[in-house]
Amino acid sequence: MSEEAGRDYQGSKIGMWLFLFTEFMLFGGLFILYAGSRALNPEAFHEASRELSVPLGVANTLILLTSSLFVAAALTAIQKGDRTLSMRLTGLTAACGALFLVNKGVEWGLKFQHGLYPNGPGLAGRPAGEPLFFGLYYIMTGLHGLHVLAGTALLVLMTVLLARGRVRQDDYVLLENSGLYWHLVDVIWIFLLPLFYLAA
Repeated sequence: MSEEAGRDYQGSKIGMWLFLFTEFMLFGGLFILYAGSRALNPEAFHEASRELSVPLGVANTLILLTSSLFVAAALTAIQKGDRTLSMRLTGLTAACGALFLVNKGVEWGLKFQHGLYPNGPGLAGRPAGEPLFFGLYYIMTGLHGLHVLAGTALLVLMTVLLARGRVRQDDYVLLENSGLYWHLVDVIWIFLLPLFYLAA
């Protein structure tokens, strides 16, 4: 790798870490908002969390953990020069992202059917903290879902670039940065799971 390529590689990595830091700041602010709201409405948050499906939440956690393993293995494969294996693993990671979104869509659909959304009939007459819980739930999981969608599209692009030889053993920074972004998506969900699904 030439000195210029090395500088480009380092610049790309630094840029990605700066971007990830802004994402942590965004979700960090939401986590603080959640903590303050829950401190004021502990019983309401507990009752509202019982309306969420723990099995679906855990299933989505397993999907994302598996996908992080796939994308890490995909990076290792391209570093070893196995482009075909890297393509397959990257594709599997994208498929996991799509499956996560399908599960989340099913879950949201069920909640809407039961009127469990702010100002929905299912929350009428309940303590004010329960609509607040669901408002935060839709905002935070929805924002996370948008990140999953963006990450899935990015991984599909990486699969195409691998197939075309644009990502290869001596130039894999795009895949590495995509993997870092995907790990961020995974880590954020690890925080969201206990906050909403296990809010005892």
